[in-house]
Amino acid sequence: MKTIKIAGTIIITMLLTGRLFAQDGEKAQQLVIPLSQPGKPFKLDVGLLSGSITVSTYEGKDVIIDVQGGEGRRSHGDERVNGMRRLDANNMSVQAEELDNRVTVHGDANKKADLTIKIPQNEVNLKLHTVNDGNINVSNASGELEISNVNGYIKLNNVSGSVVANTVNGKVEVTFKTIDPKAAMAFSTLNGNVDVTFPASLKANVKLKSDRGDIYTDFDVVTEQHKPNVTRSSGSGMLSLKIEDWVYGKIDGGGPEIMMKNMNGNIYIRKAK
Repeated sequence: MKTIKIAGTIIITMLLTGRLFAQDGEKAQQLVIPLSQPGKPFKLDVGLLSGSITVSTYEGKDVIIDVQGGEGRRSHGDERVNGMRRLDANNMSVQAEELDNRVTVHGDANKKADLTIKIPQNEVNLKLHTVNDGNINVSNASGELEISNVNGYIKLNNVSGSVVANTVNGKVEVTFKTIDPKAAMAFSTLNGNVDVTFPASLKANVKLKSDRGDIYTDFDVVTEQHKPNVTRSSGSGMLSLKIEDWVYGKIDGGGPEIMMKNMNGNIYIRKAK
């Protein structure tokens, strides 16, 4: 396993195989992580509590992570208190590990870190997660993409393969170059539009729901009639009924299920021109 950790201005490198590099900057630092098997499919798992994640491909064989610090939770407050001036340390802490072509990246729970990541053009199993003060952007990646956010948007551009994307407060916008014709996919948010562009050759079963919005598409969708799903719950001697009304349909005869759901916003299913 190869491990590198940036914590304040201290850099700790554990090197068992391959090479790892860290370049200090006043505000940004860079991790260069060689893969154990360059040129082969790999996995990238990134988890942050606070910060943005941007991923794009390049013509190289290493995973390159640029780390930009920001205002963390400990940094909020007055610059001066009772005549005393606050002293701040370098506000970054990121750890990356590589083992058997799997790269795992974690951020410090108390500090914000914005990550800009360049990855090889090989097939990738990409898992990205952030919670606060950040958005997730991915360009040109190919493989299985699992993307999760809470307070920010998700934008995937010119991706290939399959996607599961979920956020709470923000839009979900995806543009496919090609898709895995056998993979089920899901796209959801609570507050924001779900806007996905598929290749014109799409074959899918769609399951759609927008509580306070509309659903639009330029595909020919053959809708199916389903009885509303009624959920019953009881408490304090009272019976509660909740009706979940989904729109079901088939595109070009049907295929793997594609689920799209939101509460406040519209759903757009677009056909690539």
